[in-house]
Amino acid sequence: MKDFKFKINGNEYVVHISNVDGNIAELEVNGTPYRVELDKELKQTKTPKLIRPEAVPATDSHPAVAKTVSPGSATSGAVKSPLPGVILDVLVKPGDHVKVGQRLIVLEAMKMENNIDSDKEGKVVEVKVRKGDSVLEGDTLVIIG
Repeated sequence: MKDFKFKINGNEYVVHISNVDGNIAELEVNGTPYRVELDKELKQTKTPKLIRPEAVPATDSHPAVAKTVSPGSATSGAVKSPLPGVILDVLVKPGDHVKVGQRLIVLEAMKMENNIDSDKEGKVVEVKVRKGDSVLEGDTLVIIG
């Protein structure tokens, strides 16, 4: 548990405390074991136990779609950017009919091309970005009605 060195009247003592339970300490002094009764109980400090919350899997149908879904997207139909980046290609225009999983936009983020797919079926109401535009995470790219 802990080791101490004491010098008393010129004599050196090596004390190893192996266990403390309540007011009884088990220790060794220069290799000789002793059980020592303390006048008061020592409270040991305990390392806190970290409890990780239980992981709950996403209920979205496809992981790629999960990042682009906006809160309340069932009514709004906004497809948002999952990462900051630059628009490389816009594959739809207002009035186009799209299906779930259909590619809408190609986004370059961190020197990689990312496909932004539709999270719902419907008609493209508005395309909010153009090729070459810079977008931030969470920016609305396309609105599907």
